[in-house]
Amino acid sequence: MSTIPLNTATSRPLMPILAALSLAHLLNDLIQSMIPAIYPLIKESYQLDFTQIGLITLAFQVTSSLLQPLLGYVTDKRPWPHAMVAGMGCSLMGLLCLAYAGSYGMVLLGASLVGLGSAVFHPEATRMARHAAAGRQGLAQGVFQIGGHAGYAIGPLLAAAIVVPRGQHSLAWFSVVALAAIVLMSWTGTRYAAMRREQVARAAAAPAQETPGHGLSSGHVLLAMAVLIVLLFSKNAYTAAFTSYYTFYLIERFGVSVQLSQIMLFLYLLVSAVGVIIGGMIGDRVGRGRVIWVSILGCLPFALLLPHVDLFWTGVLSLVISLIMASAFSSILIYAIDLVPHRVGLVGGLFYGLAFGLGGLAAAALGVLADRIGIIAVFKLSAWLPALGLLTFLLPKAPQRH
Repeated sequence: MSTIPLNTATSRPLMPILAALSLAHLLNDLIQSMIPAIYPLIKESYQLDFTQIGLITLAFQVTSSLLQPLLGYVTDKRPWPHAMVAGMGCSLMGLLCLAYAGSYGMVLLGASLVGLGSAVFHPEATRMARHAAAGRQGLAQGVFQIGGHAGYAIGPLLAAAIVVPRGQHSLAWFSVVALAAIVLMSWTGTRYAAMRREQVARAAAAPAQETPGHGLSSGHVLLAMAVLIVLLFSKNAYTAAFTSYYTFYLIERFGVSVQLSQIMLFLYLLVSAVGVIIGGMIGDRVGRGRVIWVSILGCLPFALLLPHVDLFWTGVLSLVISLIMASAFSSILIYAIDLVPHRVGLVGGLFYGLAFGLGGLAAAALGVLADRIGIIAVFKLSAWLPALGLLTFLLPKAPQRH
């Protein structure tokens, strides 16, 4: 089924499937977001330093990073829409492990299981969103990804309201979220399988048509993929500073409470959910390359200014940075898939895996650095990471396939 041409005969994307995928993404990433959201609580309970906090992020994200491309490659050859259900089962076990962990090692195990659930979910869900797009890939990926960003934004808010005042064991309450996601993913997988059968039947009945390629040599494709990976690194390394250490930065620099720092992290992540769908829709109209230029390099002046302003302007600039930078991922992912259009699962798994893996490596490195020079100095240094957006000029014109 992975080699059947995309369904562009209809003028509108299949919104019920996209909406269900977005909601499933929200529930999946809400569970994932509980890990960084409870870092202040875990740090105090287990007397951890910043290096150990970074290793928790690394355990979660590297598990996902290593397995997502492999699972994407396998499901390109044999799609398995209900794999998401099995993945959410792993996330459920990881969540319960985190809730009742009695040692730092159990925390690492729980984070790894949640990462495994993510590795199963993203490649297959990316393929589903692409086939349900009806040609509007930016909109489809934006709708799919806004659920993930919203889930990541809601997690810290729920952690501040439930987990911080009630303790680590209250994480078990969120098993209800995992069970609801399993039910939704079962329905989505069944509906998607039926949709693909209809598309296969229509493709078999329609006259054969040649699909034009993008005209790029293998060398240009490899160069473009390498540049996209570097751009993704710059985006996720800087984002890791926020997702893992923004609360600590606010507490140390301005003396705010844990709850207020979690609310500010929630606002940062919520705005990123808006940015991702805006970036996808604009990319459909003006091209992926332009969006990539603006979304990564455009936030550089705001990032450089952020460590030198007061609390109010720190909040404002954080929201501006989040809005601009979040628009990059949809365009990077679609650009990469258009380069290798018959390997949607592999590319989706690779880039989602890189998003997690690079973020995990960056979080661990920034944690080590924070122990040595302080968290405020880390934010000043990491502000230069968006300058890598200058490499966008090496990208060829974004490939267009119809």
